[in-house]
Amino acid sequence: MEDAEIILTAYGTTSRIVNSAIRALKKEGIKAGMIRPITLWPFPYEAYEKAADSAKAFLTVEMSLGQMVEDVRLGVNGKKPVYFYGRTGGMLPDPVEIVEKVKEILGGAV
Repeated sequence: MEDAEIILTAYGTTSRIVNSAIRALKKEGIKAGMIRPITLWPFPYEAYEKAADSAKAFLTVEMSLGQMVEDVRLGVNGKKPVYFYGRTGGMLPDPVEIVEKVKEILGGAV
């Protein structure tokens, strides 16, 4: 994860989907990593602070309305942009959709 351009955050079932998206991104030459919180308290703020030194952007992927994205923003502490991709109503995110979102973000990341 040290050379990742973008860091994705996910937990539970979503983390497995994000893992598939990361593998697809790497096949396309996009360096992506994941922080998968095991517990939400205490939140792993230090991991985000460290990753913000080298990553261009962060993407939080949730099967919710974004309850975790604010914690990620706090961990990044304004150093880099934090984006959100969520699905609700029992709809699972698709790895292809996540890959497209990452490409969209990196196309606009400074």
